[in-house]
Amino acid sequence: MPAFRTLSVAPDGTLARGRVEAPNEAAAVERLRRQGHLPMRAEPDEGGSPVLGAVLQAEFGRGRGAISRAELTDLTRELAVMLAAGQDLDHALRFVAETAGSARLRRVAQRVRDEVRDGSPLAAALARQPRSFPALYVGLVRAGEAGGTLAATLESLATLLERQRSLEATLRSAMIYPALLLVASIGSIALLLTHVLPQFVPLFEQNGAALPGPTRMLMAVGDAVSAHGGKAMIALGLLFLVVRQVLRLPGPRLAADRLLLRLPVAGPLAREALAARFGRTLGTLLGNGMALDAALGVVQGTLGNRAAVQAVAEATASAKGGAGLAGPLGAAGVFPIRTIHLLRLGEETAQLGPMALRAAEIHEERTRIGLQRLVSLLTPAITVVMGAVVAGIVSAMLLAMLSLNDLAQ
Repeated sequence: MPAFRTLSVAPDGTLARGRVEAPNEAAAVERLRRQGHLPMRAEPDEGGSPVLGAVLQAEFGRGRGAISRAELTDLTRELAVMLAAGQDLDHALRFVAETAGSARLRRVAQRVRDEVRDGSPLAAALARQPRSFPALYVGLVRAGEAGGTLAATLESLATLLERQRSLEATLRSAMIYPALLLVASIGSIALLLTHVLPQFVPLFEQNGAALPGPTRMLMAVGDAVSAHGGKAMIALGLLFLVVRQVLRLPGPRLAADRLLLRLPVAGPLAREALAARFGRTLGTLLGNGMALDAALGVVQGTLGNRAAVQAVAEATASAKGGAGLAGPLGAAGVFPIRTIHLLRLGEETAQLGPMALRAAEIHEERTRIGLQRLVSLLTPAITVVMGAVVAGIVSAMLLAMLSLNDLAQ
């Protein structure tokens, strides 16, 4: 009998990899469901590498040759709209292929359509292209097909992806101007120290006079930058790589993530972003019929902050014991108090999924507002600091010029 390598979410919320003997893929998936698992993938066991090298990343990860995150979002939204309008899956996939904005997306959509026309379920067709469609995505589509709610599932997935893309775009856009301002300011200061100030040295040497004290100090700084600037940049690059490797270790990463959440300005903003991601993912999974334990296990893989993952793991254990979810999360102090209140209300009214989505909407908006405020403070702060440094350098130059004028008189 053929064997299949499987990947699923176990009833306790953990990822389970295994090997199932069954007549076909559908039978293997059905056996997993009877065991209480949420099937994510089932592939013929041909003795190759394990199923899926990296699953449930903090983001919907991409691989080489895969469609981009933006393309995946657009594909999901278009499929959801077409299916909600009453179109069959074949017509919806043809529409996506014909209107694709890139040849890469067109090829992927056409491959999926060919698989579906040959009788394959949509989830199985998507699963054959793991670089473009992550395991979480495929698993939710499979659950939607099994429950007859494919259009609603795709709608939820599209909303989840769009919210993630919106938050990331907001963050990138907010940091572009401060980053450019900082680079331009540092470049201007380096130019003044290494090329402009040294022009005064020959003038003073010709007159047999000494440079003023502030000018000498800045000249020493400029000489150090000229002599050791390249080495310092290399050292900083190496230090960055070392710190990056250290932060991959569980202990240092946990300490760094906890420290991030306690910072004066960045900490509250990070907690808002975590709450938004937690609520959006949890609400989407619960809305698509996943059990709470399994949903929490999946959510842990999407947070990207070890302190938050630890808090959710402890809350998961508490929820399994019947003590509820909101209490342990509140005691951990990772998420904002508003999130805890909304989750508690959801538990009391048996509306945990909708309330988690509502909390996500609130925290997404608060994250955007927080980013706007941060940028509004960061930009003038950089301007003032760099302006003060430039003003100090210019003052030293003027002092040298005045000293030359005194010598001439």
